[in-house]
Amino acid sequence: MAFKDERKQETHVLLVAFSSQGHLNPMLRLGKCLASKGLQVTLATTEVARQKMLDSNNLSSTTTITNNSNMQIRLEFFSDGLSIDYDRKANLDHYMDSLSKFGPQNLSTLMDNFSQGGQQKFSCIINNPFVPWVSDVAAQHGIPCAMLWIQPCSLYAIYYRFYNQLNTFPMSTDHKMDVELPGLPLLHYEDLPSFVLPSNTFNSFPKLFSEMFKSMEKLKWVLGNSFYELEKDAIESMTGICPIIPIGPLVPSILLGNGESNDIGVDMWKPDETCITWLDDKLNSSVIYVSFGSIVVLSAKQMEELALGLRNSNRPFLWVVKPSDYTTKDGKGELPTGFLENIEGQGLVVKWCPQTEVLMHPAISCFITHCGWNSTLEAVASGVPVISFPQWTDQPTNAKLITDVFRNGVRFGPDQDGLVSKEEVERCISEIMDGPKGEEFKKRGLKLKEAARKAVAEGGSSDHNIQMFMDEIIGRDNNDPSM
Repeated sequence: MAFKDERKQETHVLLVAFSSQGHLNPMLRLGKCLASKGLQVTLATTEVARQKMLDSNNLSSTTTITNNSNMQIRLEFFSDGLSIDYDRKANLDHYMDSLSKFGPQNLSTLMDNFSQGGQQKFSCIINNPFVPWVSDVAAQHGIPCAMLWIQPCSLYAIYYRFYNQLNTFPMSTDHKMDVELPGLPLLHYEDLPSFVLPSNTFNSFPKLFSEMFKSMEKLKWVLGNSFYELEKDAIESMTGICPIIPIGPLVPSILLGNGESNDIGVDMWKPDETCITWLDDKLNSSVIYVSFGSIVVLSAKQMEELALGLRNSNRPFLWVVKPSDYTTKDGKGELPTGFLENIEGQGLVVKWCPQTEVLMHPAISCFITHCGWNSTLEAVASGVPVISFPQWTDQPTNAKLITDVFRNGVRFGPDQDGLVSKEEVERCISEIMDGPKGEEFKKRGLKLKEAARKAVAEGGSSDHNIQMFMDEIIGRDNNDPSM
């Protein structure tokens, strides 16, 4: 036993993540799982992430992240080739090009400096899909590479089949085109991820995914931020093609019944804690929670329709509307004039909130979400029914999973111009809170919540998969011929 523990302590894993909150947190939580089992863990990301974390008062140190159980993950940072104040949101394609150009050399230099500083060589590198070039850096250093897929396993299956041309997908903007894939419900045009559609306007992401999915042999393992019981059919559909190993859900520990002090995630903005006090005064299962993550910004017209729908529902609501630096001159992302005065006593609007605490609060009845995968998993783990409002990338498919596979919510139906009207907002709120299926959504939510907890508990499906992954790393690290 002592020999096995010694081998663990000699195993050092490097995590490399894209500098977005939705990418960093799953990677950090994977790091926490590995560290809790005795491995050494270092996370590397770009300098802009360090600056954001410092600005939000999320970091007390620029060298480690530590939770209340003294679980440490070492932090390292490298340049993406752009200045800290460069507007990456407004110039995504240029940003991704710069990251793929300068990231590999800067990460390689960081790794060289790390080993020259007396630290042991990394035993494994784990990247995520938005920094696929990390696998090339790993190969140059003679280190095996794994990828943490941070979207549902269903999306992994879709992208793999699309980029390797295993199935037929839309080649025009024909909205009548349906796609039938193994392990998935029938996908309509509006259910597909935006990057596979002819209407996609972002060049860098399809190029990035295409290169990655056509060269999966560079990866020794593909790990999925999901759990077997949630996506059984999609996971099994890839078994004989290019398997994905579910090790999630990688969500805050308290959502899984493990205690708040064990979480190790970060916020890019400082949460407004006053919303919890506000919720404390509300009746159980009475409040609508509305949040669209750290990236999505709605048009001025859509903000108005959503605002009116919430107000007309005559129900209390908590709405996260991001800081003013996310709005534009055309009113994108801004609340309608006079809205705050009109909802006094009914609703609360904050710039950012502690989402975990909000979803766990007994006052919350449902969650209107953009269906980012982290938020979707947090809804699953907390048992809260969902109203889906997908915008781009994986979100439309996640919304399809919510309605047809997870069966824990409904989806807004936009008009022919893509606008969700105030009447549609009211209709969906009424359906999920008062309709005949309302009780079914609640029961289904609680069933998924229990399944998530069992998956990560000792001996559960995800815990078992993480242990197998670790054993293989340790075996390779110690030249075990059986590995």
